[in-house]
Amino acid sequence: MSASTPNPLGRLVASAAFNRFVTAVIVLAAVLVGLETYPSLMARYGPTLHLLNNLVLAIFALEVLLRMGALWPRPLRYFLDGWNVFDFLIVVGSLLPGLGAYAVAARLLRLLRVLRLIRTLPDLQIILGALLRSIPSIGYVLLLMLLLLYVYAVAGVFLFGANDPFHFGNLHTALLTLFSILTLEGWVDVLRVQYFGCERFELPDPALCVQPQAQPLVAVVYMVSFVLLGTLVFLNLLVGIIVNSMDEMRKSLQERKAPSSDLEARLAEVQAKLREAQALLDNLAGRRG
Repeated sequence: MSASTPNPLGRLVASAAFNRFVTAVIVLAAVLVGLETYPSLMARYGPTLHLLNNLVLAIFALEVLLRMGALWPRPLRYFLDGWNVFDFLIVVGSLLPGLGAYAVAARLLRLLRVLRLIRTLPDLQIILGALLRSIPSIGYVLLLMLLLLYVYAVAGVFLFGANDPFHFGNLHTALLTLFSILTLEGWVDVLRVQYFGCERFELPDPALCVQPQAQPLVAVVYMVSFVLLGTLVFLNLLVGIIVNSMDEMRKSLQERKAPSSDLEARLAEVQAKLREAQALLDNLAGRRG
């Protein structure tokens, strides 16, 4: 059997039906792990769930053996793929005594194998590639965001700490408050405490209001500027980075396809010339006849 011709196991593990079956078993494993979190279900269907877990583990072990057999006579090439190494470790960990409970939860990570479907969808490849390419730039944006949070948190403690110790009593409390404001959750209530003072607009813990101080202008400038910078500006920056990365990814995919397109054009040209030569030979043969 030549190296270019896959053995029957190779054709099996490469088939769409086999991979759909494995994906279904992975989903079943995830469902079983979720069902085991309900004590009432475990008390009633515990033996059945354990039996299904053992069946899933047996299927996973059989899958590993089939994929290794598909690479015969060099089955150790199985370990050259990181996904295969991960699957092998999960199966081995599940088979070891005393590790079953932890391995069951770890099998959830096998759901990541569903990401292999991205290979068959070029548009998803572009999106995933854009996200991966934009990680370095996003990191710098997040660093800038952390600096903004730190500056506004320190300023918030100095400006509103006496009036609102619940939200701006110290640095870490102010950071948590500003982080929640980034989600646009409850920022109006925080603004009102500083706008009207904690005496008129009560804190969640009224006992903390010992030095009420209303600062309408400062509160509006502080809160509105932070909301605009933290949500609108930085959100647009992130969107712009991802869109730019998608354009770069699309161009790179087009460049990869370009050589194959040129090869197809040359092949078509050669085939056309061969047809012309065949037609000339047929004409010559007809004249001689």
